[in-house]
Amino acid sequence: MSKLPTYKNIKAFHAHLYYHDEAGVEMAKQVAKQACELFEIRVGRFHQKPVGPHPVWSCQLSFAAENYGEIIPWLMLNRQSLDVFVHPLTGNEYVDHTQGVSWLGKSYDLDVTQFISKDE
Repeated sequence: MSKLPTYKNIKAFHAHLYYHDEAGVEMAKQVAKQACELFEIRVGRFHQKPVGPHPVWSCQLSFAAENYGEIIPWLMLNRQSLDVFVHPLTGNEYVDHTQGVSWLGKSYDLDVTQFISKDE
């Protein structure tokens, strides 16, 4: 069994904005634009289909670990009706998507089978 990462392994975070339709895409674009104006954030693609482990349409916001304390409280108050999945980046994608995750709004079941090693 591999060793679990520690908080010192957290290099960055992803906040995935979840939405379900065209109106949600526009809302996510607005939230992402506002976040970019305030913080150092990289905005990913605005997917209009489930991608990776995410069960609904989403967009990824990436930011440094040291900015968590500013960005997450801002998202708490400014996400509108979007649901947000937040996870660390430690180098262990399975742990990153299952341990210590946070949800703003509704939570969803992720398909993490792609992160399970065949060797374990």
